[in-house]
Amino acid sequence: MKSMQKKSLSSPEETRRFPKGKVELVTVGDVTFGRATFEPGWKWSEHVKPIAKTKSCEAPHTQLHLSGRLRVRMDNGTELEFGPSDVGVVPPGHDAWVVGEEPVVIIDVTGLVNYAK
Repeated sequence: MKSMQKKSLSSPEETRRFPKGKVELVTVGDVTFGRATFEPGWKWSEHVKPIAKTKSCEAPHTQLHLSGRLRVRMDNGTELEFGPSDVGVVPPGHDAWVVGEEPVVIIDVTGLVNYAK
């Protein structure tokens, strides 16, 4: 029988900082939970692309949006905007940016393991 595990994003195992944002990570079993915080003015193509060195974000995201508004544009031009309590899946090949003056906070369970490395 497997045992229960508990960790807290209040005490992340790893924090990665980049201009206008950060990700905080904990791993429980085989799942890495990440909390991403993006400040107003953050845009993936300006603030993370120089770290990732890819044309667009190649991380697949499965996420819950806690606060703020985030606009995502896929490489094919499709766009969606996410806000508080929205859940979503965003496949690789996208750009994203904060809309408005409220920081965006997201919990992600698939896309932050190698994000901004």
